[in-house]
Amino acid sequence: MASDKVQTVTDSSFEELVKGPTPVLVDFWAEWCMPCRRIAPTVERLATDYDGRLTVAKMNVDENPDVPMRFGIRGIPTLLMFKNGELIDSFVGADESGIKKMVEKNV
Repeated sequence: MASDKVQTVTDSSFEELVKGPTPVLVDFWAEWCMPCRRIAPTVERLATDYDGRLTVAKMNVDENPDVPMRFGIRGIPTLLMFKNGELIDSFVGADESGIKKMVEKNV
């Protein structure tokens, strides 16, 4: 990952990451997913632009199947936003402006 502001989250670290009052954006992706790769710079830029107001993390769905299954993720990229452990918003797809709008609405 190019940005040190983007965390890697796993099935075992997920609950701890999303439980706080700071909004958390989780990008569910896979190495083979070209749309996931296309939005990666946008996700990294959001982590930098909203540093201190938003936590940004990526979860590889091939390596971590439990959390994606729990949230019914069937297509990637899927981006979910959490606050205080609760899902507050979601976005499916590689539309960068849609991702930015979701973040702006929730931060």
